Order: sequence, then structure tokens, then C-alpha cells
Amino acid sequence: ACVQIHGGNGYAEEYVASRILVDARVLSIFEGANEIQAHVIARRLLEQV
Repeated sequence: ACVQIHGGNGYAEEYVASRILVDARVLSIFEGANEIQAHVIARRLLEQV
């Protein structure tokens, strides 16, 4: 979704959205399911609002 919305910038580490995506992927090792990743991403984005 990050890459779909931001295109190639979805991979660039200077953007907040891409850093959150990378963090969520790392957490998948510890936390598991994609639903958990979605909650982690949403929580991080809401903290910044």
C-alpha cells in the first residue's frame, strides 16, 4: 500500500510512510500476522497526527 500510494518514494527512507512500512515488516518477525502489522502502522500514523 505504501508503494502504491507514494510510488517509488514508498521505498525512500527519508519519508515517514516508508520508515513505518520498514518498521512494520521487522515487527512481523516478532508479532506475526498481517492484521497486527496493519494495527502497528495505523497506531504509528495516528501518533503523528
